[in-house]
Amino acid sequence: MTAPTTSPTTAPTIAGVAATLAALRARRPLVHNITNYVAMTVSANVLLSLGASPAMVHAGEEVEDFAGIADALVINIGTLSGPWIEAMLRAAAAADRLAKPWLLDPVAAGATRLRSDTALALLRLKPVVVRGNAGEIMALADLAGAAAAADAEASRGVDSLAGSEAAVAAAVALARQAGTVVALTGATDYVTDGTRLIAIAGGHALMPLSTALGCALSAATGAFLAVAPPFEAAVAALAVYGAAGAVAGARCPGGAGHLPAELCDALLAMDEATLAAQAGLTEIAL
Repeated sequence: MTAPTTSPTTAPTIAGVAATLAALRARRPLVHNITNYVAMTVSANVLLSLGASPAMVHAGEEVEDFAGIADALVINIGTLSGPWIEAMLRAAAAADRLAKPWLLDPVAAGATRLRSDTALALLRLKPVVVRGNAGEIMALADLAGAAAAADAEASRGVDSLAGSEAAVAAAVALARQAGTVVALTGATDYVTDGTRLIAIAGGHALMPLSTALGCALSAATGAFLAVAPPFEAAVAALAVYGAAGAVAGARCPGGAGHLPAELCDALLAMDEATLAAQAGLTEIAL
């Protein structure tokens, strides 16, 4: 299943994001996650706070059956093993076959051959959204042949060593090459389908200091995929999450220890007024 390539007549708005969030809460989508050990609890709590239902289903023997039950699939390659890779590939193929939207989070793509090979194999199974940080998106674009070779220092592990702005061109190229939407996250977030580019302001400086919040954002984006087209879903997810992150960070003056709990509380209480105050959307011409 590939992302639509036609452009809407109007750019995403905060009011539109709020309406998409309301649709998510009304539907309560079931989101199938194949994610890493570190992120499972945080991702599940984030999904519950948004109004979605999380399922952490990893066994290869049942992932294809679960694709028929879930509203969306999120695959995160943070902790890999042979059986999990097989389950990921089977789940992605089933989601594509059943026209269920699915998201790829290529954690630390480019860091090892196993990660690179797995991310590229999954990319070929047509995720409707790819969500990653600058280093991950630059590495995946290079692996897919969508961009010139990235600086070898850009992706040495989970934490990106490049700002999101450095990867915007790679994100656009990857979106065009793979026929997907790319959600590029950093101090400023970007969403592109190769023809449109939206910059999203929000978040808080403490967020990179709390583990699994990026992975949980991928899970959240999966929930929005159940109620909106990929581009609009990614914009809504990043705007809502960024606004909640800004609120949560302001409540943690002593550090990031309580940030995941505050983030979930902020997501649960999110409304259009808070979105307008804490998130910003800017369309950028390509």
